[in-house]
Amino acid sequence: MTLLALERPSAGEPAGALVLLHGRGADEHDLFPLLDALDPERRLHGYTPRAPLSLPPGGAHWYAVPRVGFPDPLTFREGYGALTSWLDGLPFPPERIALGGFSQGAVMSHALALGAGRPRPATLIALSGFVPVVDGWEPDLTPPFPPVAIAHGTYDDVIPVEFGRRARALLEEAGADVLYRESPIGHWIDPGILPELAALVRVATGGDE
Repeated sequence: MTLLALERPSAGEPAGALVLLHGRGADEHDLFPLLDALDPERRLHGYTPRAPLSLPPGGAHWYAVPRVGFPDPLTFREGYGALTSWLDGLPFPPERIALGGFSQGAVMSHALALGAGRPRPATLIALSGFVPVVDGWEPDLTPPFPPVAIAHGTYDDVIPVEFGRRARALLEEAGADVLYRESPIGHWIDPGILPELAALVRVATGGDE
């Protein structure tokens, strides 16, 4: 299964790639403006792939949601498989790819960055998501880890903030360096955290401090 993706070219020779994964029922256009917010100098080649599944109530999905925190195993396997094939086909080594996402996209970012047998990306950014619990996938919590950023709204009524706190605790206990931010918002991205995330992306992909 080949994923469709929007691309935002770098300003010059790319130092790596920035990949952002959209949430449930959205599409590849949703996080495209965030490429410039997280990489304003356009040092990186940007990608926003479209999830492969079409499910109710519409839009693109990475997996079906029987219960928050616990993806449907069959559709998760399909989305995860398509995404790993697409990511592994990019013309950049994993350690030069900054990977992030929102909601379902954050879940898939956790899955890709922490999946057993998977290479680590340059950095992991998880916005309003969780580390999945699903048959057929297990996290590899063996150091070293890339720099991790987790952000969540304290009033999130779609994926409650406890999921973000749980992901933070899991990774910190395993030895990861986690930038963690909570904002008094619902299920969306706080613009106030973007400068910190942009700085993280820059340093993780070889830019100056």
